[in-house]
Amino acid sequence: MVEASHRGGALVKVILETALLDDHQKAIACTLARLAGADFVKTSTGFGPGGATVHDVALMRLVVGPEMGVKAAGGIRSLEDLEKMVQAGATRIGASASVKIVEAARA
Repeated sequence: MVEASHRGGALVKVILETALLDDHQKAIACTLARLAGADFVKTSTGFGPGGATVHDVALMRLVVGPEMGVKAAGGIRSLEDLEKMVQAGATRIGASASVKIVEAARA
């Protein structure tokens, strides 16, 4: 899947439902995504029981290293939440409160 996507010029994002996994399972999933050549790992679909946590983002960053992207999504509702995720290693943010976050950043 990764090879076909890359041949077509597309990026590959592997979405984990981190709220349903223990740390060992998260590390295995991130390792498999990295070995497969995926471009990003993401914390959740938004349909699971929980969203991004600082702990999960930091763990994912540790496992995938600096070359891969880490997208934090779910439960990011403030500029402070966003800043914590970036400090933990997120390179992308998914937030339904993006307008509120941008307005807070401008203030």
